[in-house]
Amino acid sequence: MSDTGRSSQGRFEEVPHKGIITVSVMLATIMQALDTTIANVALPHMQGTVSATQDEMGWVLTSYIVAAAITIPLTGWMANQFGRRRVFLVSIVVFTVASALCGLAETLPEIVAFRFLQGVGGAALVPLSQAVLFDINSARNFGRAMAIWGIGVTMGPILGPALGGWLTDNYSWRWVFYINLPIGVLAFLGLVSTLPESRAPRSSSFDFFGFATLSVGIAALQLMLDRGQLLDWFSSTEIIVEAVVSSLGFYLFIVHMFTSRHPFLNPGLFKDRNFLASNVFIFLVGVVLFATLALLPPLLQNQLQYPVVLTGLVTAPRGLGTLLGMMIVGRLIQRFDARLIIAAGLLVTAYSLWQMTQWSLLMDYWPIVVSGVLQGLGVGLVYVPLSTVAFTTLPGPLRNEGTAFFNLLRNLGSSIGISVVMFLLTQNTQRLHASLAEHVTPYDMTSNPAALAAHVDISTAKGIAALNAMITNQAAMIAYIDDFRLMMLLTLFTIPFLVLIRRARPQAGAHPAVLE
Repeated sequence: MSDTGRSSQGRFEEVPHKGIITVSVMLATIMQALDTTIANVALPHMQGTVSATQDEMGWVLTSYIVAAAITIPLTGWMANQFGRRRVFLVSIVVFTVASALCGLAETLPEIVAFRFLQGVGGAALVPLSQAVLFDINSARNFGRAMAIWGIGVTMGPILGPALGGWLTDNYSWRWVFYINLPIGVLAFLGLVSTLPESRAPRSSSFDFFGFATLSVGIAALQLMLDRGQLLDWFSSTEIIVEAVVSSLGFYLFIVHMFTSRHPFLNPGLFKDRNFLASNVFIFLVGVVLFATLALLPPLLQNQLQYPVVLTGLVTAPRGLGTLLGMMIVGRLIQRFDARLIIAAGLLVTAYSLWQMTQWSLLMDYWPIVVSGVLQGLGVGLVYVPLSTVAFTTLPGPLRNEGTAFFNLLRNLGSSIGISVVMFLLTQNTQRLHASLAEHVTPYDMTSNPAALAAHVDISTAKGIAALNAMITNQAAMIAYIDDFRLMMLLTLFTIPFLVLIRRARPQAGAHPAVLE
């Protein structure tokens, strides 16, 4: 029985310092979520400092992603073994110290190693913050608690590029990491004296084989997804080996999980229909949200010639839409079926993606702002009720493992989504370039020489190069639109599957705060 959840009469007890705990766990969540994207824009500046190639700089991102992916599944076991409070505080310290070390790094091996350590420390912050907010709130306030949590999880990646670009341009790339220090210190001080232990740590055997196979499967998959585009996917021996290793790791893990007496991941998680269905949806949300975020910066900077700071400014209003959606849904979820709210959010998201299919190279920034706000609103309407539905009926003892698995699938969805849309973008750009170039002949080019002379002089090599750049730009824009259309169709395709989710009604024992 939770120390913070239920009195002897089975009623929810108000947790002391609830406001301080909420603010502190949100600081930790925002700090970790921000770091998933804030470092991306600083890579070119880091590259000169550490004297590395573009390929080598990719390991700065890959090391963080792989470390987090391996450690997230371990979060549930560590929280049960050592206590959630202790794991949370240690994770904050590790993440904050690793951030300082990243800022101090002078060589590529140093920054890759410190980014790996940062990923290890940050992996537990998001799932444990979600579990803490569940435990300190009564069942009727689950929706509001998840709205607060969702703001941190979704706003961080959205605001990261803008903040990273501003810090890099005005100060140094090192401040992309140093900014975590005051946030980490405040989060630690806020929790060290207020966060109660959810339950006494209990000793349990550690399923090393299950953890090892899952870690190998996840690490190989993340490496394959992260390096596939660079190495031309399955034409590379490395990618083939990583795919085989990943498949074997997941196969052994699944077989072991359902046959072992004490598996690393409790199969009881998948007996809850709402939890299972919600994990499928959060995977798809990860695909759409993070794939779009990955496509926008290169589109705005390369095709529309926006500088880094302006790119951040025109994409930042997406965060306002998310904030608005989560503020609204915190109230709606107490009055309406969560499935209806999720469906409305998916429709708004699909409409915003349809708007993005109407973009052109001649547009100003308003279509980007409007579609971004709408997409943020749609994601906000989906994220909160989905998180609430996933855990309302899940038994309390499974919450640490459940939140870790929930966030793991969100991260995997984002990795797979980004890899797929980037692969399609490259392939379609090449195909469309060839198709457009077929219609550019000397006869077409001379039909309107006055209009052509304003742009290029095809009688010179420089003019031919400029013409080729124009064709490439048009082909890339069409390829981006094709990616947006694919995500729109994927979003619409998921709506009928909402019937798999049952109307969430908290059950006795599902949460320490359920009995009113």
